[in-house]
Amino acid sequence: MTEPGWIPPGVETRRANAARVYDYWLGGTHNFLADQDVARAIAAVEPTAPLIGRANRAFIGRAVRLLAANGIRQFLDIGSGIPTQGNVHEVAQQADPAARVAYADIDPVVVAHSKALLGGDENAAIIEADLREPAEILDHAVTRRLIDPAQPTGLLLVSILHFIADAEDPRHMVATLRDALAPGSYLVISHGTNEDRPGVADAVEKVYNRSVAMALHLRSHQEILRFFDGFEVVDPGLVYIPQWRPDPGADVPADPSRYGNLVGVGQQA
Repeated sequence: MTEPGWIPPGVETRRANAARVYDYWLGGTHNFLADQDVARAIAAVEPTAPLIGRANRAFIGRAVRLLAANGIRQFLDIGSGIPTQGNVHEVAQQADPAARVAYADIDPVVVAHSKALLGGDENAAIIEADLREPAEILDHAVTRRLIDPAQPTGLLLVSILHFIADAEDPRHMVATLRDALAPGSYLVISHGTNEDRPGVADAVEKVYNRSVAMALHLRSHQEILRFFDGFEVVDPGLVYIPQWRPDPGADVPADPSRYGNLVGVGQQA
């Protein structure tokens, strides 16, 4: 069967990919049967899973609006995922059309689609890069063009740190990025947790890790909070997605732990 023409050469489509599973939950079209099968298997274990994807996207919008309201005009989004409505640059440029966004993702499918999407926007671009090599992201010509190290930056690590194993030292990766940021910068994190529903979390982890190329590593509240070392976490702290500054009239569920991800925003002193 011939692959669609938009797929970059060499991309594996018969093994599920985390970004494409997420895209499926968001109602996107850049996913394949393997991704759909895994998405449905995870939803069978945790029916809230598709809602988590959409809630996470909404959280990004709320966080970017907060940062823009506090004067942030440049953003570095690592692990940005497949482009969908409500991208960081769309939200940021609603506040200031001159806002600049550098995206980075390890997935060539994500990069290919993002380049097509961003082709006409000189203030937003994507590079193919790995969070495990933060210095290379910072030193990339595209990053240096869009991100002024002398000005505060909004750093987004949304649904990416839980794909980095402890043995790979993700705290060092975050610290490397933090140390390159100007005072007044912000860190935005969303991270899967095993804190309150360990049985469900374990089942989801098993489905992911036997089917998806990138293994999932869920962490506790305290472990996730440590990624904010050097930042002051703003109200309401590190909480489940629906609890973080919900929009007026939003329905906050009675059991927000069903949303599985803890989210937070911190400001660097």
